[in-house]
Amino acid sequence: MPKKIRVGLLFGGRSVEHEISLLSAKNVAQALDKKKYDISFIKIDKEGLCFSKTAIYKSIQSVDVIFPILHGTFGEDGTIQGLLKLANIPFVGSGVLGSAVCMDKDIMKRILREARIPMADFVTVHDHQKSMTFEEIKAKLGHPFFVKPANSGSSVGIHKVKEKKDFEKALKDAFQYDRKVLIEEYIRGREIECAVLGNEAPLASAPGEIIPKHEFYSYEAKYLDEEGAVLKAPAPLPEDIVKKIQELSIQSYKALGCEGMARVDFFLRGEDEIFVNELNTIPGFTKISMYPRMWEVSGISYGHLIDKLIQLALDRFQKEKKLKTSFKS
Repeated sequence: MPKKIRVGLLFGGRSVEHEISLLSAKNVAQALDKKKYDISFIKIDKEGLCFSKTAIYKSIQSVDVIFPILHGTFGEDGTIQGLLKLANIPFVGSGVLGSAVCMDKDIMKRILREARIPMADFVTVHDHQKSMTFEEIKAKLGHPFFVKPANSGSSVGIHKVKEKKDFEKALKDAFQYDRKVLIEEYIRGREIECAVLGNEAPLASAPGEIIPKHEFYSYEAKYLDEEGAVLKAPAPLPEDIVKKIQELSIQSYKALGCEGMARVDFFLRGEDEIFVNELNTIPGFTKISMYPRMWEVSGISYGHLIDKLIQLALDRFQKEKKLKTSFKS
């Protein structure tokens, strides 16, 4: 009988998305084939106290591969990926660079702009700078517009600003979560998502659609209100638009140095204007999450998807092992 692969599920973390991580980890654990895998649970509490002890290092070194299910900061931003690289442990998902640039929406958008990927216009404000006035932003980006932390997820700290009186309050709230804030053009259109899977030769799923019943797809609409949004997979779209979304998904994924997996979020304005909104390198894995649902309708079951992600991590690790780490002339 083949030896089982020892998988460490790394979840929780110092993030506003801590609770979502717990749900995702539970679902991944249930989907793992117990005949193929031995599972170790490695939980990081909200204070990140595991990092002050040697326990986490012993835990990650006792497994064959780590599956990080740490959404948001200190998990999706390259920090844990750096730790795992230093520990020489294979891990699922993007490496340090891809994780970091996708987490920072400011850097992500600058790279996408350089790659000529269509996206909403934006300005960036730092906490040590004086912000543009409401009138200046309105003249540049139109009105309404979004205010969001540059490094956050699950729509935490995001505000749709319609009136001048709401602007300062939105900025103040966004700065609670990051020292850098993005102010972004509002694109009125359908919210479309596409799942990408792979390393050097990634594949794109059939797109899905989010139809929020709130003002936008907020944290409340995603996780607190069971009727907060309608999720459609596959999205009802013409074939040529599906193909364009898939092409842009893969182009964005490669431009940002992603590996393993990512969910690419879009806006579709009118019949054929497509804008990339952002990429999420550790998308949700709850039972209702769009990333596994889009692959399900594309012919890859939840369990098979987990298998593929683990194999991609092991394949990348074997290739990286062949690289030289010393030089002799």
